[in-house]
Amino acid sequence: MKKKIIIYGLIAAAVLIIAYLLFFRNNAQIEKFKFTQIKRGNIITMISSTGTMEAVSTVDVGTQVSGKIAKIFVDFNSHVRKGQLLAIIDTTALSQQVQNAKAALLKAKAQYILAKAQYAQNVILNHKGFLSDLDLITSKSTLVSDSADVESANGALLQAKTNLGYAYIYSPISGIIINKNVLEGNTVAASLQAPVLFSIAEDLSKMQILASVDESDIGQIKNGQTTDFSVEAYPDKKFMGKVVQIRLNSQVVSNVVEYTVVINADNKDNLLLPGMTATVDFYIAQKDSVLMIPNEALGFLPDQQTLAKYKVTMQKNNGTYLGTSKNNSQQKTGVLSQNDSVKRHANNLNVGKVWSIDDKGNLKQNFLVLGITDGKNTEIVKSKNLKEGMNVIIGTATATNGNNANSNAPGKGMPRGIGRGL
Repeated sequence: MKKKIIIYGLIAAAVLIIAYLLFFRNNAQIEKFKFTQIKRGNIITMISSTGTMEAVSTVDVGTQVSGKIAKIFVDFNSHVRKGQLLAIIDTTALSQQVQNAKAALLKAKAQYILAKAQYAQNVILNHKGFLSDLDLITSKSTLVSDSADVESANGALLQAKTNLGYAYIYSPISGIIINKNVLEGNTVAASLQAPVLFSIAEDLSKMQILASVDESDIGQIKNGQTTDFSVEAYPDKKFMGKVVQIRLNSQVVSNVVEYTVVINADNKDNLLLPGMTATVDFYIAQKDSVLMIPNEALGFLPDQQTLAKYKVTMQKNNGTYLGTSKNNSQQKTGVLSQNDSVKRHANNLNVGKVWSIDDKGNLKQNFLVLGITDGKNTEIVKSKNLKEGMNVIIGTATATNGNNANSNAPGKGMPRGIGRGL
């Protein structure tokens, strides 16, 4: 009887030991990490940029003559029509120039009339032999010169009248005054470049954004692409736009090559104003109801001690560890073979790796082909082991206070292309 009790006791102890190894050790392994679930959802890949709001068509109105501003008939935000008088430059000096030009023309005409009469008389005298041929030629030359003086004086008069007309500043288009650079009494000097008096926006119901996109992202921007954008004046409101132009002229800003992308947007409510800073999101790709994994999981990498234990476990199970050359067992462990790696690079696939705990409580690495990302989650295009609802590791739990912490710096171990969505 005593012998049976001892045997039963040993069996009970063995059961407890096995239960501890299978249950408590597994729980300890699970409690060591922080997990998240693989889910289905919608992923939108976007590129963000900033730009400045502008009117689609803006005309700067200047002056071609110098003088003092005598009168201004418009102000900021004034609605004007094409041909409307905007301002007048003092015409005193310009009117005097017209009068001088008229006097010069009359004088030139008088000299021409006299030269014409003298030439006619000299022709008669030459025929009678009283005037030499040379004197006749000289008289004709004077007549031609005086005729040229009349044409020149006439041109000067036209120029003086034109300059006088330039003193009256008219609107070249219908629109709204968005900038006024002068006041009554100011003197403007027209030299090689006409000074800008007013800026007129043709139609503020349509606006455009000049967004700067760096060279690493410009290849994904296409004409006709839809965008949404926001401005600081209405942070909770989204506006829609469309890419209409990608300008080829680049500029270097802080050692970064940038290209200007023009985006058109409706402004029927007149909420958007010229000069506003817009934050633009370009829609690059969108997929609905796809299997996706948080980028935290793609960035997780176990510490060296955990990796060493994982290597020992894999070797005990006749498996391989990442970096070995046992191709005959790679299919069992989920490690990509060398041929698979060659094919992956040939097809330009984006392959990632995440870690999980298997049914026996052991650490397991899982490879997957990645798709688009929104900066927080990434699409799982293909994976042998990852399923919806499965738990994957995103970090480790500290033993001192129970708080969860990732053992790696953000983004460490993440495959190329992750985190570029937003």
